[in-house]
Amino acid sequence: MVRPDFTKELCVICKGSRLLCGKPRCPIILKQYSALPIKRLTFSKEILGSSPPSFFVGHYRYPNVLAGPMIPPITGVNSAILDDVDKGWFGKSIDEIVNYRMMLVRTSFRINVKKISESRLLSTGQEIAMAAKPVDAEAVLEREPRIKIEFDSHSQPMGPMATVKNISLTSEPFVPRRVDSIVADTDLKALDAVAELYSNGFSVNYIHRLLSSGLLGVSKSRKLVPTRWSITATDDVASKLLVEEIKDYQELGEYLIFSESYLDNHFLILMTPRTWSFEQLEAWYPGSAWLSKGCEPVIVQDHEFYTGRKNYASKVAGAYYAARLAVAEYLSRIRRQASVIIFREVHPGYIVPLGVWVIRETVRSAMRKNPLRVTSLEEALQHIKNKLKIPWKEWEKKSQLLKFLMNQKTIDGYLL
Repeated sequence: MVRPDFTKELCVICKGSRLLCGKPRCPIILKQYSALPIKRLTFSKEILGSSPPSFFVGHYRYPNVLAGPMIPPITGVNSAILDDVDKGWFGKSIDEIVNYRMMLVRTSFRINVKKISESRLLSTGQEIAMAAKPVDAEAVLEREPRIKIEFDSHSQPMGPMATVKNISLTSEPFVPRRVDSIVADTDLKALDAVAELYSNGFSVNYIHRLLSSGLLGVSKSRKLVPTRWSITATDDVASKLLVEEIKDYQELGEYLIFSESYLDNHFLILMTPRTWSFEQLEAWYPGSAWLSKGCEPVIVQDHEFYTGRKNYASKVAGAYYAARLAVAEYLSRIRRQASVIIFREVHPGYIVPLGVWVIRETVRSAMRKNPLRVTSLEEALQHIKNKLKIPWKEWEKKSQLLKFLMNQKTIDGYLL
């Protein structure tokens, strides 16, 4: 039962994944899906193509989930871009990204997440997941794929689906030696493996794919992890690793303001000379992915102070951990710590959710630009107030770090 006072923020917090409204499918996603121009391809029961390194695990009916690699029904193309959220997608339009996903057939089979040693289909799928480059694969399907796209607030859209009877590889997968070693280490805990892979320079997309496909962890504990969970787990582990490092660095000596916009997502990022803390505030406008037209904008937030969080950031959800990773990467590079507040305004141009990679890569892009440098909190906040569309008092009501920073400034002034 949904509390009455929870109704206004319900869709923004749920993001179509928890079905808090009680409906079997998210009506907002269904409505937006029907409005998209869907690219029609010719499919058959046999697919031969160069599969990008990809593997998807669903979360519905957990622990008996649908899982499998994604294979394009065409040959002679560079398929790497079809799943390249780390390098190839930022800057692309929504239509381009949806078209990429329409070119990948999600071949799937039902499997219990803990019974991974019993499936020949899974073994082949894991070989594709481990590959660092596209690998040629052939799949025999039970029937022609259904033309449908599924949207998820955490992972990238899923294109046509089909139950698979058999998968075989027609080329040898290229697996980096370090990955092969970590996958073979059956005494290494999954989270330690994620941390080691990230420290060795492997991308978030690659790492979460290995985690999701049951290739990491102590041998008896290995299991499939739904893709949406593995993405957040990877962002969480990698960012915690960096946060512990930056806590040993000196504080910033000035106030920094970064900004970036992508797909009608507008970010302002404030870094202040304090010890580590982090907050993300998101304002969703009417007509954007999770808020119907005619409503007032909704602001949600999650935060952590120096000691970190003890529970899941359930309001901002996976976007929180994706943004925290991008911020922590920047602070690690400059060897400083700071108190960070992210202001995100989501406008109606962001019609469908494309996954938390949008947040991670947009914040990373902001961190690559020269920031505005100011010497006082007042000057920094005035600049941000002038850039945000929603009245400042609405942000102040929600923010916990702003209250802390303003109170800290009052105390400092009193001591002086």
